[in-house]
Parts: sequence; C-alpha cells; structure tokens
Amino acid sequence: MTDVLLVDDQALLRMGFRLVLEAEADLTVVGEASDGRAAVEQVAALRPEVVLMDVRMPGTNGIDATTQIVAEHPRTKVLILTTFDVDEYAFAALRAGASGFLLKDARPAELVAAIRSVASGDAVVSPRVTRRMLEMFAGHLPTPQDGPPTDLDPRLAELTPRELEVLRTVAQGLSNAEIATRLFLSEATVKTHVGRILAKLEVRDRVQAVVLAYETGLVTAHG
Repeated sequence: MTDVLLVDDQALLRMGFRLVLEAEADLTVVGEASDGRAAVEQVAALRPEVVLMDVRMPGTNGIDATTQIVAEHPRTKVLILTTFDVDEYAFAALRAGASGFLLKDARPAELVAAIRSVASGDAVVSPRVTRRMLEMFAGHLPTPQDGPPTDLDPRLAELTPRELEVLRTVAQGLSNAEIATRLFLSEATVKTHVGRILAKLEVRDRVQAVVLAYETGLVTAHG
C-alpha cells in the first residue's frame, strides 16, 4: 500500500485526485493540504511515500515545500503537479529534489502509473519534458561536440564511457527498456548501469541525474 498526500490550493482538484486514487487497491490518500506550509506539517505527521505537490500556491509555494520535505524526509518522494508545460517553476522543483512532474490534465491512468513509478524509486520525466527543458536552457548549454566531450565536468569523472552513454539516454527521457533497445543491452544490465550512475553521482534519482546531465553540458540543446 502506498500512502499519498495531496497538496493543491483547489479543493475540487484534490477531490478529483482522491476519487481516482482511492479507486486503486494499492493506493490510499492519507491527507490533504492547501499550501506548502501545511504540506510540510502533514508530511512530518503522516510520513507518506508520495506527495502530489502543486507548484503555484499562495503562501509557501510548492518549490520551497519540496526543498524542505526532501531535506527532512528523504524517503518521501514528491511528484509535482502543474497546469503548465515545463516552465521555470517546474524545473526549479526538479532541482529542489522532486522525483518528477505531471500535468494536471493527465489521464487517470497516467496519474496512477506516475505515483507507482515514483513510489518504486523510479522517476517521472517524459521525453516531452526533457525536450522542453533543453529548449529552455539551450542558451546556457555548450554547443554539441563531435564525439564524446574531451573536458568533462569533474562530477562526471568517475563514470565509465558506457555509463556516460547510458546517462545521455536517461537524460533524453528514455525508459530502461528503450535504452536497452537503443544500446543493444539487456534491461537488467541497463538497470545496473543506472544504479551505478546514481551512486557515483550521489543523486537521489533519475530526475536529479537528468538535471546534472544538463548542468554539466553532457546533454546539449541538440541531443
């Protein structure tokens, strides 16, 4: 059973999410909050596995709440909810430690799948999201080089060539199965590589690895 906390300043949206989630045998809504401050208090009291977190709320916003929750409760995963496609708020939330984000108009099946994915330790970063993130930050990223970069950021220094290749595909939003097909590896081998990458980079999950890939210039605006 996965305990979920709903955080949104719109009561009708929280009600809709609750109806969807409580129809699933393995998900339960343990509480609700209408702003970031209340969310932090609820997480401390209820210790949910997953928090569905709105970004733009009066008072304490979702970004600040996510930062505090991730720092104080590392076992709780935050899934950002937003009305907008990727924007600076959503990206800031990912940098703050969120395990992914979802548009509020996502289909019920997508919402349920995203919660299960985050609860299992994976992350929710769709190809559309990664493309938009690259477009947003294209001006801050280096131009693509022919072949592998020769001057890697020190944070990437411990990764093997194969791990760098896997990280690039992760940053493009590919699933383990898709990476396995592209790189001619078994899915189990890909999962092992991803685990080692996260450990070496000392990042929380795939989302944080993606953010680091952008920041270091391993992934450029052109792929």
